[in-house]
Amino acid sequence: MSQTASSCQTAQETLRSLYAPIRAELDQVEAALRRELSSDFPFIDQLVKHGFRLGGKRLRPALVLLSGLACGGIRPEHHTLAAVVELIHTATLIHDDVLDEATIRRHLETINARWDNETSVLLGDYLLARAICLTSSLDDLFAYRELSETSRVLCEGELRQVGSRGNFALSEAEYLGIVAAKTAALCSCCCRLGSHYAGADPELEDLFAEYGHLLGIAFQIVDDVLDLKGSEAVTGKSLGTDLLKQKPTLPLIRLLEQLGPDDRRDLVAILASSDDHRLERLKPYFQRWDGVSYAQQKAVIYVRRAKERLDAAPPTPARETLRRLADFVVTREQ
Repeated sequence: MSQTASSCQTAQETLRSLYAPIRAELDQVEAALRRELSSDFPFIDQLVKHGFRLGGKRLRPALVLLSGLACGGIRPEHHTLAAVVELIHTATLIHDDVLDEATIRRHLETINARWDNETSVLLGDYLLARAICLTSSLDDLFAYRELSETSRVLCEGELRQVGSRGNFALSEAEYLGIVAAKTAALCSCCCRLGSHYAGADPELEDLFAEYGHLLGIAFQIVDDVLDLKGSEAVTGKSLGTDLLKQKPTLPLIRLLEQLGPDDRRDLVAILASSDDHRLERLKPYFQRWDGVSYAQQKAVIYVRRAKERLDAAPPTPARETLRRLADFVVTREQ
């Protein structure tokens, strides 16, 4: 077995172990997603089924279910909400692939690569509409409020990131604010919904939401590191897009802070160029300075803080699984 195949298998086995307490519930969520991701129109049915296969770790549904299990038990609402958050997440991935001009995700062609950008945008919108319809089946204003506000924040975060392209003076605090919006908001919402519908008191619900928020920040930092140093064969998606799109992520922000005026000017010139080999030209900078290791350590700090938020929850197997899931997020290679 190749090292790439071994890494993928190890990650899958780890997730299977982590999801064991909610395996039956996740199977119900998968069934709900299959129902939602279908259409009577052949072209649309082909698109949504391809989009379904682009989904990956099912982290967000797992956060809903594990938070519910840790706070009292899983109810029918959890299955619906877990499917809703995965629909929203899949829609954002499809839209992200358009923004990044990505061609591969989960070892498959992206929608924009196999079809075109117009199809991708409309499919993402279609999945968001399906998420709204599915939420309406709960007939509960709490879910509506949380999911609609989270969706607004997600879009705001993506727009902020688009607006920051080429801004190599972006600070770490500004970067973290963007990450908190575009990634952590949905993870936080998952944990809040999971704990709320399990009957958690407001204080515990807030702690679970904070866990999700901190976990989401760590997740995105690791994603940004993998975009620089990961293997496309392992991650199964297009890499290097952040630099090509001139997105100042944490490793780059840290690197720029360390450079003297001349080196900084040279680096920015490479980033702003259209040279097809600019990614190779940037590697010596990241090898010489600690941008990547600094970002990795920041992710570890956020994971540690996330796990601390769980201390107030009852010491159940589900709580320990959430702790282990946090560790997985920071050590993953895909």
